[in-house]
Amino acid sequence: MSRIELPVTGQAPPERADAARNRRKILDAAARLVAEQGPDAVTMNAVAHAAGMGVGTVYRRFGDVSSLLFALLDDDERRFQEAFMSGPAPLGPEAAPAVRLRAFLHTLAERLVEQRAVMAVAEAASPGARYASGAYLTMHTHVTMLLRQARPEADAPVLAHLLLAPFVPSLFEHLMARDVQVGQIKAGIDALLGAGREPGGSSP
Repeated sequence: MSRIELPVTGQAPPERADAARNRRKILDAAARLVAEQGPDAVTMNAVAHAAGMGVGTVYRRFGDVSSLLFALLDDDERRFQEAFMSGPAPLGPEAAPAVRLRAFLHTLAERLVEQRAVMAVAEAASPGARYASGAYLTMHTHVTMLLRQARPEADAPVLAHLLLAPFVPSLFEHLMARDVQVGQIKAGIDALLGAGREPGGSSP
C-alpha cells in the first residue's frame, strides 16, 4: 500500500533567534489574555501591549487575529497529529482503518469541547480560513486515506468533508449549552459511522 504524505501543522522554515523569541512572546501574551479574559479579548493591539512590543511587529508576524489564535492551537494540534500519524492504537497506524477513524473522530470531539471558545473566535475573525488551514487539510487527507482503506467503494474525499463538517465550534457550543455530554456526541458519531452498513457488518 502506498504511503500518503500528510501536511503537518507547524512545519516552517527555521527562524532567527530574535524572530523566534518575538513569536513566543506574542503567543504567551495571547495565551494570558485568553486565560484571564477569554478569547474575545484577543486583539492585535491588546496582544502587542501585553507582549510589550509594537503592534506592527504583531501584524508582521501573524497578519490577523485569526492567524494568531490558530497559532495558539498549534502545539496541541501537533501532538494530535503525531498521535494519529505515528502513535499507538487506536489512533495510530497499528489499528484497523475503521478503528482508527472512530478513534480519530472521538478525539476530535474531545478537542472541540475543550477548545471551542478559542476556535470560535479564530474562525469568526476570518470566515472560511478553516478549510485553507494546514490543520484542516491534514485532517481531511487523513480521513480520506482511512475511508479509502475502509470503504473503497465510497467517494472518499467528499465523504471526508461531510464527516468533518459537524466538527465546528458553533455546533459544539450549541450542544454544550444544552447540556449534551461528550459521551452522547461520541455515540452519535458511532451511529453516523454505522449508517448504511449491513447488520453485523463492520463500521464505518
